[in-house]
Amino acid sequence: MPRMSDEKQEVFLRQPITGVIATLRKDGMPYTVPVWWLWRDGVIWVTGTYSRVWCKQLLKDPRASLCIEAGRPNSGHIEFDGYVEAKELPAFDIWPISRALAEKYVGRGDPANAEAVERFFSNMQTEPRLLFRLVPEVRRAIDMSVYRGKRADREYQAKQRESAD
Repeated sequence: MPRMSDEKQEVFLRQPITGVIATLRKDGMPYTVPVWWLWRDGVIWVTGTYSRVWCKQLLKDPRASLCIEAGRPNSGHIEFDGYVEAKELPAFDIWPISRALAEKYVGRGDPANAEAVERFFSNMQTEPRLLFRLVPEVRRAIDMSVYRGKRADREYQAKQRESAD
């Protein structure tokens, strides 16, 4: 599969694409849920509240995987596997990163959304919130804009087309 270039990864990771985080249940089965995430200084930041199942799971078992996938115009897939570190008030000021998440997903780089960002961020501050810092141990990045499938699959599809003619 074609690896996504480092430059394209940086552009891809700035986009407000929802990711899917995988955590582990007590019995070891995976649990997935969509999340907002922020790529900053080589780590992933994810925010949640103490009552969410996935947050409780990460507090008990810090292993996680975050899958980020998007179609056109930035077709790609990036996945991070690693361990999370919980960041909690008052020992860690969670609000600057939480605000950056609100700006990324609610603001979307448009100054016209400033009021909506303020409302959303104000609401975030009323919740029992914490952050998780995911330090990637493994990163897989696929440039789907140039992916044509495995050779065996392309050959099979060509034979199917030939037999249909």
